[in-house]
Amino acid sequence: MKAGLYRPDEFKDNCGFGLIAHMQGEASHHLLKTAIEALTCMTHRGGINADGKTGDGCGLLIQKPDQFLRAIAQEQFGVELSAQYAVGMVFFNQDSAKAEAARENMNREILAAGLKLVGWRKVPIDTSVLGRLALERLPQIEQVFIGGEGLSDQEFAIKLFSARRRSSVAKAHDADHYICSFSHKTIIYKGLMMPRDLAAFYPDLGDERLQTAICVFHQRFSTNTLPKWPLAQPFRFLAHNGEINT
Repeated sequence: MKAGLYRPDEFKDNCGFGLIAHMQGEASHHLLKTAIEALTCMTHRGGINADGKTGDGCGLLIQKPDQFLRAIAQEQFGVELSAQYAVGMVFFNQDSAKAEAARENMNREILAAGLKLVGWRKVPIDTSVLGRLALERLPQIEQVFIGGEGLSDQEFAIKLFSARRRSSVAKAHDADHYICSFSHKTIIYKGLMMPRDLAAFYPDLGDERLQTAICVFHQRFSTNTLPKWPLAQPFRFLAHNGEINT
């Protein structure tokens, strides 16, 4: 049965997502590469701009890559991370003054929660793979390293949640400031690129030291909101496929 241009047999206007996990919990770079390959196979489930390079959003939620992050901390800050640490992936406003204000606010909340601020890292990116619209809206992308020495998992999680939430509320008026992930267990890489370009945009994803035992991947089809970097998925705790106003 047809109703105008609607064809039930060609109903494809919703997101695509998937999950890969190693049954024994063994982290590897191979699993990450497999997840990225699977994500590229779902390109047809997402929206694509007329420029052919700007997507509605795609991304990965992975287990905290301990070996990689410890090496980065040593290279960037010259420090050895404690047994208990977290890393946040943050989008900042293109405006340098607004970005600095948001960064300073996060610093205050991290310290106010009784956590250790190890340092900030500018995430390496390759903007040549982005379409015009994605590039125009490109945020400043940074990672913050946080120490939680002496804290249990639950205590650390509560303090991280408090610091993140207070930071977000204080800067709620800045729509371009968004904390993608802020956890001692997971980290997110996402954006408005095409799935095939995700790993090229984030060179971190090509580093053999970046290993994970789980990966949630998502390709977004924006049904009732305009594509924005913060609205790319996965989110901090989930990725969804359906008519939810994100």
